Amino acid sequence: MTHSSELLKGTLQTIVLKVLKDYGKTYGYEITQRVKALSDGSIALTEGALYPTLHKLEAEGFLKTEKIIVGKRVRKYYMLTLLGKSEAKDRVSEFIDFMRTMGAVLQVEINRQ
Repeated sequence: MTHSSELLKGTLQTIVLKVLKDYGKTYGYEITQRVKALSDGSIALTEGALYPTLHKLEAEGFLKTEKIIVGKRVRKYYMLTLLGKSEAKDRVSEFIDFMRTMGAVLQVEINRQ
């Protein structure tokens, strides 16, 4: 089951921050593949959604980048700043609380954490 793009819009920054917090320095395509694997294929991030999110997080000071030459290509890696690490933790906590609230509103049990 693939999730709607509307649901993903509100969670994409949180997803990206959490992936970078857990896996460290990562390039864009690698982020899409990690999310796909972690979600058992339910979340397929597009470049059109991912890169504007990465650029916004970088502009807000949550990410920094490093360009590395791989073969004949330049690959841009993203990593969290100190502020980004704190933001990732805060957003994940906020999202878990939101899931609990939605569970109560929808009258369903949320089993994770």
